[in-house]
Amino acid sequence: MTDKKVRWGIVSTANIGLKKVIPGILKSPHSEVVALASRDLGKAQAALDELGLTGARAYGSYEALFADPDVDAIYNPLPNHLHVPVTLAAARAGKHVLCEKPIAMNAAEAAQLLDAPKDILITEAFMVRYHPQWQRAREIIRSGELGTVKLVRGVFLYFNDDPTNVRNLADIGGGGIMDIGCYCVIAGRMLFEAEPRRVVALVDRDPSFKTDRLASIIADFGDGRQLSIVCGTQSSGRQTVEAIGSKGSLELVIPFTPPVDEMTSILVGRGGPMDRSLFRREIIPAIDQYAAEAEAFALAVLGEQDLPVGIDDAVNQMKVLDAIFRSETSGGWETVR
Repeated sequence: MTDKKVRWGIVSTANIGLKKVIPGILKSPHSEVVALASRDLGKAQAALDELGLTGARAYGSYEALFADPDVDAIYNPLPNHLHVPVTLAAARAGKHVLCEKPIAMNAAEAAQLLDAPKDILITEAFMVRYHPQWQRAREIIRSGELGTVKLVRGVFLYFNDDPTNVRNLADIGGGGIMDIGCYCVIAGRMLFEAEPRRVVALVDRDPSFKTDRLASIIADFGDGRQLSIVCGTQSSGRQTVEAIGSKGSLELVIPFTPPVDEMTSILVGRGGPMDRSLFRREIIPAIDQYAAEAEAFALAVLGEQDLPVGIDDAVNQMKVLDAIFRSETSGGWETVR
């Protein structure tokens, strides 16, 4: 294993970067943060000071960051409508890019990333892919312990009615489906290890924000396999993912945001009391999934391992979201295409 490190540049002072991803990158053995850019140079410097990165460089424009020859990779946590244009600009400047989810506003926009230089790595930042609880869930399903899995159910809810929050700004990609429903789509795609064929959705929108605030979605994966999703931005907080088979079921107790310094668990079992008190509880050691994501990306940049997923996967993900929004309008089933 190489002792080299990927030199990261961070785009913007977005909260997820400062609070979650940059601390994760700093834990990655093959990563270091060397620069951060904001359209306000003062904010960039203040962010570096807050993070204790006194040796890193602050830039007052994204273009200046992309021009830095000592930056290998970029992390892009900008609002959704800026993901593709800024990622493309970074890639064309020779930087590998880890881009926040959802990678684009729609599948057609995501497909523009296929025109990025072929020697540049770009991936969508679904950090859950790198948490061992998801890998273990797939192992359990593959083992046949649950029998034939026909249903995956995902719920992700929170409450946020701040009119200035980017999640509540419809024009730049706000709303629950783009922000958190996408995680439930990933849950189905990962656990079924397949792509959905069609979807149907019932969506309620905030009358002021025009964003989707509650959605119920069914995705048909063929052969009787169904993904059921409930997501929303103005509900009491809740998250869970279940896979239910002909012989048993499993539940990821904290599927999407497990604390970085606490163990989490998977419940596995069949039959018994309805409260599942006799289910087996598998303990998953504490891990920072953002650090795991950064390390996997860094090792791919360094040529030590393959990138788990690339742009093709991100385009397929956006095709599902596109079909969900078409179904909201049509009121019926929409083919994923």
